[in-house]
Amino acid sequence: MIYVAAQLGIADRLCDGPRSLDDLADATGANRAALARLLTALRTIGICRPGGGDRYALTETGATLAGAAQSSCKAWAIFEGQMLSKSWNGLLETVMSGKTAAQIIQGLDDSFDLMARVPENVRVFNAAMASLTRLVAADVLAAYDFNRFSHLLDVGGGSAELIGAILGRYPRMRGTVYDLARCAETATAHLAQLGLADRADFLAGDFFASIPAIADGVILKSVIHDWDAERSCAILQNCRQALPANGTLLLVERIMPTIPDCNELHRSHALSDLNMLRGPGGRERTEAQYRDLLGDTGFHVTSVTAAGRFAVIEASPAAG
Repeated sequence: MIYVAAQLGIADRLCDGPRSLDDLADATGANRAALARLLTALRTIGICRPGGGDRYALTETGATLAGAAQSSCKAWAIFEGQMLSKSWNGLLETVMSGKTAAQIIQGLDDSFDLMARVPENVRVFNAAMASLTRLVAADVLAAYDFNRFSHLLDVGGGSAELIGAILGRYPRMRGTVYDLARCAETATAHLAQLGLADRADFLAGDFFASIPAIADGVILKSVIHDWDAERSCAILQNCRQALPANGTLLLVERIMPTIPDCNELHRSHALSDLNMLRGPGGRERTEAQYRDLLGDTGFHVTSVTAAGRFAVIEASPAAG
Protein backbone atom coordinates (compact mmCIF):
# COMPACT_ATOMS: atom_id res chain seq x y z
CA MET A 1 0.00 0.00 0.00
CA ILE A 2 2.76 2.43 0.95
CA TYR A 3 4.75 1.50 -2.17
CA VAL A 4 1.75 2.15 -4.45
CA ALA A 5 1.08 5.46 -2.70
CA ALA A 6 4.73 6.43 -3.22
CA GLN A 7 4.69 5.42 -6.89
CA LEU A 8 1.48 7.37 -7.51
CA GLY A 9 2.91 10.39 -5.71
CA ILE A 10 -0.10 10.67 -3.40
CA ALA A 11 1.86 12.57 -0.73
CA ASP A 12 3.47 14.84 -3.33
CA ARG A 13 0.00 15.79 -4.54
CA LEU A 14 -1.37 16.39 -1.04
CA CYS A 15 1.59 18.22 0.51
CA ASP A 16 0.14 21.63 -0.43
CA GLY A 17 -3.25 20.87 1.07
CA PRO A 18 -6.29 18.55 0.86
CA ARG A 19 -7.56 17.41 -2.54
CA SER A 20 -10.66 15.58 -3.69
CA LEU A 21 -10.82 12.03 -4.94
CA ASP A 22 -11.59 13.29 -8.45
CA ASP A 23 -8.53 15.57 -8.35
CA LEU A 24 -6.29 12.72 -7.23
CA ALA A 25 -7.69 10.32 -9.81
CA ASP A 26 -7.12 12.86 -12.58
CA ALA A 27 -3.60 13.68 -11.37
CA THR A 28 -2.48 10.07 -11.02
CA GLY A 29 -4.39 8.54 -13.90
CA ALA A 30 -5.70 5.86 -11.52
CA ASN A 31 -9.14 4.28 -11.64
CA ARG A 32 -11.35 6.44 -9.42
CA ALA A 33 -13.13 3.62 -7.58
CA ALA A 34 -9.97 1.62 -7.04
CA LEU A 35 -8.08 4.71 -5.84
CA ALA A 36 -10.86 5.41 -3.32
CA ARG A 37 -10.36 1.95 -1.85
CA LEU A 38 -6.59 2.46 -1.66
CA LEU A 39 -7.06 5.80 0.11
CA THR A 40 -9.44 4.14 2.59
CA ALA A 41 -6.76 1.57 3.35
CA LEU A 42 -4.12 4.30 3.67
CA ARG A 43 -6.31 6.01 6.28
CA THR A 44 -6.25 2.85 8.40
CA ILE A 45 -2.44 2.90 8.61
CA GLY A 46 -2.14 6.62 9.30
CA ILE A 47 -0.94 7.87 5.89
CA CYS A 48 -3.89 10.14 5.11
CA ARG A 49 -6.99 11.47 6.88
CA PRO A 50 -10.27 13.21 6.00
CA GLY A 51 -9.64 16.68 4.67
CA GLY A 52 -13.17 18.05 4.74
CA GLY A 53 -16.00 17.06 2.43
CA ASP A 54 -14.78 14.41 -0.01
CA ARG A 55 -11.19 15.58 0.27
CA TYR A 56 -8.14 13.76 1.60
CA ALA A 57 -5.28 15.26 3.61
CA LEU A 58 -1.88 14.03 4.74
CA THR A 59 -1.00 13.00 8.26
CA GLU A 60 2.40 13.82 9.75
CA THR A 61 3.52 10.28 8.89
CA GLY A 62 2.11 10.48 5.37
CA ALA A 63 4.03 13.70 4.73
CA THR A 64 7.30 11.73 4.83
CA LEU A 65 6.25 10.02 1.57
CA ALA A 66 6.58 13.32 -0.28
CA GLY A 67 9.79 13.47 -2.28
CA ALA A 68 10.52 17.04 -1.16
CA ALA A 69 10.06 16.31 2.56
CA GLN A 70 13.10 16.98 4.74
CA SER A 71 12.99 13.43 6.10
CA SER A 72 11.54 11.83 2.98
CA CYS A 73 11.33 8.05 2.83
CA LYS A 74 9.66 7.99 -0.61
CA ALA A 75 12.71 6.56 -2.39
CA TRP A 76 13.07 3.86 0.26
CA ALA A 77 9.38 2.92 0.00
CA ILE A 78 9.74 2.51 -3.76
CA PHE A 79 12.88 0.40 -3.29
CA GLU A 80 11.09 -1.82 -0.77
CA GLY A 81 8.07 -2.34 -3.02
CA GLN A 82 9.85 -2.58 -6.36
CA MET A 83 12.86 -4.68 -5.40
CA LEU A 84 13.04 -5.99 -1.82
CA SER A 85 9.49 -7.34 -1.62
CA LYS A 86 10.07 -9.44 -4.75
CA SER A 87 13.29 -10.81 -3.31
CA TRP A 88 11.49 -11.99 -0.17
CA ASN A 89 9.40 -14.35 -2.29
CA GLY A 90 12.48 -16.55 -2.57
CA LEU A 91 13.40 -16.54 1.11
CA LEU A 92 12.52 -20.21 1.53
CA GLU A 93 15.01 -21.18 -1.20
CA THR A 94 17.70 -19.11 0.48
CA VAL A 95 17.05 -20.57 3.92
CA MET A 96 17.13 -24.11 2.50
CA SER A 97 20.29 -23.60 0.42
CA GLY A 98 22.14 -20.79 2.18
CA LYS A 99 22.53 -19.10 -1.21
CA THR A 100 21.67 -15.55 -2.21
CA ALA A 101 19.07 -14.69 -4.86
CA ALA A 102 21.84 -13.95 -7.37
CA GLN A 103 23.46 -17.34 -6.77
CA ILE A 104 20.15 -19.17 -7.12
CA ILE A 105 18.79 -17.26 -10.12
CA GLN A 106 21.89 -16.51 -12.18
CA GLY A 107 24.75 -18.43 -10.57
CA LEU A 108 26.46 -15.13 -9.71
CA ASP A 109 28.37 -14.44 -6.52
CA ASP A 110 27.63 -10.71 -6.49
CA SER A 111 24.04 -9.45 -6.33
CA PHE A 112 25.25 -5.95 -7.19
CA ASP A 113 26.48 -7.23 -10.55
CA LEU A 114 23.03 -8.71 -11.16
CA MET A 115 21.36 -5.43 -10.21
CA ALA A 116 23.70 -3.45 -12.48
CA ARG A 117 22.27 -5.25 -15.52
CA VAL A 118 19.08 -3.19 -15.11
CA PRO A 119 19.87 0.56 -15.01
CA GLU A 120 16.47 1.38 -13.50
CA ASN A 121 17.22 -0.94 -10.57
CA VAL A 122 20.53 0.85 -10.00
CA ARG A 123 18.72 4.20 -9.99
CA VAL A 124 16.08 2.99 -7.53
CA PHE A 125 18.73 1.41 -5.28
CA ASN A 126 20.95 4.52 -5.24
CA ALA A 127 18.00 6.79 -4.48
CA ALA A 128 16.96 4.52 -1.59
CA MET A 129 20.48 4.42 -0.13
CA ALA A 130 20.75 8.21 -0.36
CA SER A 131 17.37 8.52 1.38
CA LEU A 132 18.39 6.20 4.22
CA THR A 133 21.76 7.92 4.67
CA ARG A 134 20.04 11.31 4.81
CA LEU A 135 17.91 10.03 7.70
CA VAL A 136 20.87 8.42 9.52
CA ALA A 137 23.33 11.31 9.07
CA ALA A 138 21.70 13.53 11.69
CA ASP A 139 22.00 10.79 14.32
CA VAL A 140 25.63 10.14 13.38
CA LEU A 141 26.53 13.83 13.62
CA ALA A 142 24.76 14.13 16.97
CA ALA A 143 26.55 11.08 18.36
CA TYR A 144 30.13 11.43 17.10
CA ASP A 145 32.68 14.27 17.11
CA PHE A 146 34.56 14.43 13.78
CA ASN A 147 36.79 17.35 14.83
CA ARG A 148 39.96 15.25 14.84
CA PHE A 149 39.92 14.68 11.06
CA SER A 150 41.55 16.93 8.50
CA HIS A 151 40.61 14.67 5.57
CA LEU A 152 37.89 12.02 5.70
CA LEU A 153 37.57 9.34 3.02
CA ASP A 154 34.06 7.90 2.61
CA VAL A 155 34.56 4.41 1.17
CA GLY A 156 31.48 3.20 -0.69
CA GLY A 157 30.08 6.69 -0.21
CA GLY A 158 27.72 6.53 -3.20
CA SER A 159 26.01 9.83 -3.86
CA ALA A 160 27.99 11.71 -1.15
CA GLU A 161 25.06 12.18 1.23
CA LEU A 162 27.06 11.28 4.35
CA ILE A 163 30.29 13.11 3.53
CA GLY A 164 28.24 16.11 2.44
CA ALA A 165 26.46 16.24 5.81
CA ILE A 166 29.73 15.87 7.74
CA LEU A 167 31.56 18.54 5.75
CA GLY A 168 28.61 20.87 6.22
CA ARG A 169 29.08 20.61 9.98
CA TYR A 170 32.92 20.77 9.92
CA PRO A 171 34.02 23.62 7.62
CA ARG A 172 37.77 22.98 7.93
CA MET A 173 37.62 19.35 6.88
CA ARG A 174 38.31 17.96 3.41
CA GLY A 175 36.37 14.99 2.13
CA THR A 176 36.59 12.39 -0.62
CA VAL A 177 34.03 9.85 -1.80
CA TYR A 178 35.50 6.59 -3.07
CA ASP A 179 33.12 4.36 -5.02
CA LEU A 180 32.45 2.83 -8.42
CA ALA A 181 32.62 5.17 -11.41
CA ARG A 182 28.85 4.93 -11.93
CA CYS A 183 28.38 7.00 -8.75
CA ALA A 184 30.62 9.87 -9.87
CA GLU A 185 28.07 12.09 -11.61
CA THR A 186 25.49 11.99 -8.80
CA ALA A 187 28.09 12.47 -6.05
CA THR A 188 29.84 15.35 -7.80
CA ALA A 189 26.53 17.09 -8.50
CA HIS A 190 25.41 16.69 -4.89
CA LEU A 191 28.67 18.12 -3.51
CA ALA A 192 28.43 21.05 -5.92
CA GLN A 193 24.82 21.69 -4.90
CA LEU A 194 25.95 21.87 -1.26
CA GLY A 195 28.70 24.33 -2.17
CA LEU A 196 31.43 21.86 -1.20
CA ALA A 197 33.21 21.39 -4.53
CA ASP A 198 36.24 23.33 -3.28
CA ARG A 199 36.99 20.85 -0.48
CA ALA A 200 35.39 17.61 -1.59
CA ASP A 201 35.98 15.32 -4.54
CA PHE A 202 35.15 11.90 -5.95
CA LEU A 203 37.59 9.10 -6.73
CA ALA A 204 36.51 6.05 -8.73
CA GLY A 205 37.74 2.62 -7.75
CA ASP A 206 37.01 -0.82 -6.34
CA PHE A 207 37.40 -1.19 -2.58
CA PHE A 208 38.11 -4.90 -3.01
CA ALA A 209 41.21 -4.03 -5.05
CA SER A 210 42.63 -1.07 -3.11
CA ILE A 211 41.76 2.07 -1.17
CA PRO A 212 43.70 5.30 -1.69
CA ALA A 213 46.00 6.37 1.15
CA ILE A 214 45.00 10.04 1.19
CA ALA A 215 43.19 10.64 4.48
CA ASP A 216 43.65 10.45 8.23
CA GLY A 217 40.17 9.01 8.60
CA VAL A 218 38.19 6.39 6.68
CA ILE A 219 34.44 5.95 7.14
CA LEU A 220 32.20 3.20 5.75
CA LYS A 221 28.45 3.34 6.25
CA SER A 222 26.40 0.18 5.65
CA VAL A 223 29.20 -1.37 3.61
CA ILE A 224 30.59 -4.19 5.74
CA HIS A 225 27.13 -5.60 6.47
CA ASP A 226 26.74 -6.30 2.72
CA TRP A 227 29.52 -8.88 2.67
CA ASP A 228 30.50 -12.22 4.14
CA ALA A 229 33.55 -12.52 6.42
CA GLU A 230 36.03 -13.15 3.59
CA ARG A 231 35.01 -10.14 1.53
CA SER A 232 34.60 -7.94 4.60
CA CYS A 233 38.16 -8.80 5.62
CA ALA A 234 39.41 -7.87 2.15
CA ILE A 235 37.81 -4.42 2.42
CA LEU A 236 39.06 -3.85 5.97
CA GLN A 237 42.59 -4.96 5.14
CA ASN A 238 42.63 -2.40 2.32
CA CYS A 239 41.43 0.21 4.81
CA ARG A 240 44.26 -0.78 7.15
CA GLN A 241 46.82 -0.32 4.37
CA ALA A 242 45.34 3.05 3.43
CA LEU A 243 45.44 4.55 6.93
CA PRO A 244 48.47 6.11 8.62
CA ALA A 245 49.58 4.67 11.96
CA ASN A 246 47.62 7.38 13.82
CA GLY A 247 44.60 7.15 11.53
CA THR A 248 41.05 6.21 12.46
CA LEU A 249 38.53 3.83 10.91
CA LEU A 250 34.80 4.42 11.42
CA LEU A 251 32.09 1.89 10.63
CA VAL A 252 28.47 3.06 10.71
CA GLU A 253 26.43 -0.10 11.03
CA ARG A 254 23.51 -1.69 12.80
CA ILE A 255 24.55 -3.66 15.89
CA MET A 256 22.71 -6.97 16.10
CA PRO A 257 21.60 -7.77 19.67
CA THR A 258 23.31 -10.77 21.26
CA ILE A 259 19.94 -11.95 22.57
CA PRO A 260 17.17 -10.49 20.38
CA ASP A 261 13.95 -9.43 22.07
CA CYS A 262 10.44 -8.91 20.71
CA ASN A 263 10.64 -5.20 20.04
CA GLU A 264 10.59 -2.90 17.02
CA LEU A 265 14.35 -2.10 16.97
CA HIS A 266 15.46 -5.72 17.22
CA ARG A 267 12.88 -6.70 14.60
CA SER A 268 14.26 -4.04 12.27
CA HIS A 269 17.79 -5.41 12.69
CA ALA A 270 16.63 -9.01 12.15
CA LEU A 271 14.74 -8.09 8.96
CA SER A 272 17.80 -6.27 7.66
CA ASP A 273 19.88 -9.35 8.45
CA LEU A 274 17.54 -11.51 6.34
CA ASN A 275 17.77 -8.95 3.53
CA MET A 276 21.54 -9.37 3.64
CA LEU A 277 21.18 -13.16 3.61
CA ARG A 278 18.88 -13.09 0.59
CA GLY A 279 20.64 -10.18 -1.14
CA PRO A 280 24.42 -9.66 -1.20
CA GLY A 281 25.22 -12.48 1.24
CA GLY A 282 26.33 -10.35 4.16
CA ARG A 283 24.89 -10.12 7.65
CA GLU A 284 24.11 -7.80 10.54
CA ARG A 285 26.72 -8.47 13.23
CA THR A 286 26.86 -8.22 17.01
CA GLU A 287 29.38 -5.93 18.65
CA ALA A 288 31.53 -8.97 19.50
CA GLN A 289 31.49 -10.09 15.86
CA TYR A 290 32.60 -6.64 14.70
CA ARG A 291 35.38 -6.64 17.28
CA ASP A 292 36.57 -10.04 16.02
CA LEU A 293 36.38 -8.96 12.37
CA LEU A 294 38.33 -5.78 13.04
CA GLY A 295 40.86 -7.60 15.20
CA ASP A 296 41.48 -10.11 12.43
CA THR A 297 42.26 -7.28 9.99
CA GLY A 298 44.71 -5.28 12.08
CA PHE A 299 42.43 -2.95 14.02
CA HIS A 300 41.69 -2.30 17.67
CA VAL A 301 38.18 -1.09 18.56
CA THR A 302 38.41 2.10 20.64
CA SER A 303 34.72 2.96 21.04
CA VAL A 304 31.19 2.00 20.02
CA THR A 305 28.72 4.89 20.09
CA ALA A 306 24.98 4.54 19.60
CA ALA A 307 23.59 6.73 16.80
CA GLY A 308 19.86 6.16 16.56
CA ARG A 309 19.23 2.77 14.98
CA PHE A 310 22.88 2.56 14.02
CA ALA A 311 26.20 2.76 15.86
CA VAL A 312 29.55 4.37 15.10
CA ILE A 313 32.31 1.82 15.64
CA GLU A 314 35.69 3.57 16.00
CA ALA A 315 38.89 1.59 15.49
CA SER A 316 42.58 2.36 15.28
CA PRO A 317 45.35 0.45 13.48
CA ALA A 318 46.81 -2.08 15.89
CA ALA A 319 50.48 -1.75 16.75
CA GLY A 320 52.76 -3.99 14.70
